[in-house]
Amino acid sequence: MLKTVDYIFMYSLFSIWILLLFNAWLAFAGHSFFKEIEERKIDIIKGINNYPMVSILVPAHNEEKVIERSILAILKMDYPKDKRQLIVINDNSKDETGIILEEIKSKYPNENIQIITTDARTGGKGKANALNIGLQYATGEYVVVYDADNTPEVMSLRYLVYEIVNSKEYGAVIGKFRTRNKDANILTRFINIETLSFQWMMQGGRWKKFGICLLPGTNFIIRKDLLEKLGGWDTKAIAEDTELSIRVYGNGFKIAFMPRAVSWEQEPETFKVWFKQRTRWVKGNIYVVNKYLFPLPKCSGPILIDLLYMFLESFLFFFAVIFSDAVFILGLFGIAKISLPGNFLVIWMLAYILFILEISINLTMEKGEYNLSNFFLIVIMYLTYCQCWIIVCISGIYSYFKDAIFKREHTWYKTERF
Repeated sequence: MLKTVDYIFMYSLFSIWILLLFNAWLAFAGHSFFKEIEERKIDIIKGINNYPMVSILVPAHNEEKVIERSILAILKMDYPKDKRQLIVINDNSKDETGIILEEIKSKYPNENIQIITTDARTGGKGKANALNIGLQYATGEYVVVYDADNTPEVMSLRYLVYEIVNSKEYGAVIGKFRTRNKDANILTRFINIETLSFQWMMQGGRWKKFGICLLPGTNFIIRKDLLEKLGGWDTKAIAEDTELSIRVYGNGFKIAFMPRAVSWEQEPETFKVWFKQRTRWVKGNIYVVNKYLFPLPKCSGPILIDLLYMFLESFLFFFAVIFSDAVFILGLFGIAKISLPGNFLVIWMLAYILFILEISINLTMEKGEYNLSNFFLIVIMYLTYCQCWIIVCISGIYSYFKDAIFKREHTWYKTERF
């Protein structure tokens, strides 16, 4: 007769393998998509007949360590100066952010730069609120968003504009961001691998197979009239990018992926900062799932499938990993034994090998990333970095429901810079 531990183990095994195989399938689809992009002929000079006016929004709250480098990179982008408007929202900063911005503005009098400074009453309420303030001053036909730590490549904006002006069905187009400080320590190297594999390769796979992409929060372009129709960003959402994505699809538009539009960003260099950032992501995803799935789904089509996947990944797969680890540890001490026949160590090893192969294949698509050093990091990644996500999920779920029970507004945590 099967015991409770057997049922738990069967559920865990089934859930983990389903997600592994699904992600492997998406990874191969992403690999195919990136190959198509490499072979696709794109003329970003002649391909844009009339350059549209674009408004670039940069929310900045206490960004003195990174803001100058980011703004200068944006000003160096190859796009007609008379067709771009740079709006920096100095959002209730208490450091030298405002002084640095004013110095840049004085050094570049020919650039269309607007600095909007908020105080404790109007600002300091999160990224979504800052972006909504900046949107009020936007005069462009399209709105582009960059985080304050981003340094976009010279042709990045042209690629975003090219893709959106040549398709009426695209409400927004996202680019790809890379890890600028990947060699800072082992944590940033793990994040670099995670970004290339779990974020961008999967994003490419989802776009190819389902025609779905989610706004990443930075390095994207969106139609201003659509953004205004949607009422801007949801100030209650701490994952404002994901939440906005749902509404874009709900209005009959798609979000396309143009990986040639590259921006480099700074990632957390300490576990404490990484943990806070990722916990915010988990809380933000729970907010979106709760808003659009319960008590009844408020969307349809492929985006509903993506929301269901987000829910299954955040809860069912999360608990499957916890149960699997618990059964494994209890089994080592002889506290709980599985009565099911079979060599489950072999099954676990096969899953582990699939994990290594999947990420290794993903890294081959990025020049210089698949090397011996990164391969060894992949080997230890599942047993180290990936397991930290369990703690992150627990923290995010606990924090979200604690805020809900005590009816507190979710606070927005700005990632600390280095």
